[in-house]
Amino acid sequence: MLLSVIVPVYNEAATIERILERVTGAPFEKEVLVVDDGSTDGTRDVLRDRDGRDGVRVLWSDRNRGKGAALRRAIPETRGDVVVFQDADLEYDPRDYAPLLEPILRHGADAVYGSRFLGPHRVFLFWHYAANRFLTLLTNVLFDTNLTDMETGAKAFRGEVLRGLRLTADRFDIEPEVTARLFQEGRRVFEVPITYSGRGYAEGKKIGWRDGVAAVARLLRCRLTRP
Repeated sequence: MLLSVIVPVYNEAATIERILERVTGAPFEKEVLVVDDGSTDGTRDVLRDRDGRDGVRVLWSDRNRGKGAALRRAIPETRGDVVVFQDADLEYDPRDYAPLLEPILRHGADAVYGSRFLGPHRVFLFWHYAANRFLTLLTNVLFDTNLTDMETGAKAFRGEVLRGLRLTADRFDIEPEVTARLFQEGRRVFEVPITYSGRGYAEGKKIGWRDGVAAVARLLRCRLTRP
C-alpha cells in the first residue's frame, strides 16, 4: 500500500520543518506532496531544501490562493492507494495515521475522519469549538448523517474516491465541500478518535468567522446541486 500525504502550507516557517520530520518518519511507504501557497515568511527557503528528499515533493503557487486550492492542486498528482490531508502546523499528529487507515484497510471505508471531540484534545477556544459544532450539526441535518467533527483537518480517503470527487472550493470551505460530495455519492465515511493540540490566533491560527460563513454557504450550495 502506498500512502500519499498532502501538506498545504502558507506561512508556517516556525513549524514546517518539524511537521515534515514527523510525516516522513511515519512508518508507511509514502509520498509527501507539499503545496506552498505563496508563503512570504521564509517557509519557501525550508521547502527548497526539503524538495526531493525523504519522498517529499514540493508544488509551488505564485500567490496565496487558499487551502482548498492547494489541496485541489495536489490531489491529481497523488499516486497513493490512500490519501491523507495533513495541516502544516502541529495541531494534528502523524502518529494518528494508523487509526485513520484502519477502517479503510479492514472495514471497507471510503473515507475516515479523525474526530477531535472523541479523543484527547487541548481545552481551548470556546467559540471555535461552538462554530465547529454548529457546522457539523448543519452537515448532519442537510445530509442525514451523524458526524461529530466535519471540520477536522485529519481526513483519509481511498485514493480513487478522492481523485474522483468534483471539488471547486479554494479556501477553508473545501472541508464542507469534500464532506458533502462524499455523502452525496453514498460513500462509506467512518470516524476515529485522534489527539488534537489546538493553537490560538497569536500562535498563527488562520481560520476566522468569515470562513464559518463561507462554510455554511458551501454546505447549502452543495445540498442544492449534484456532484
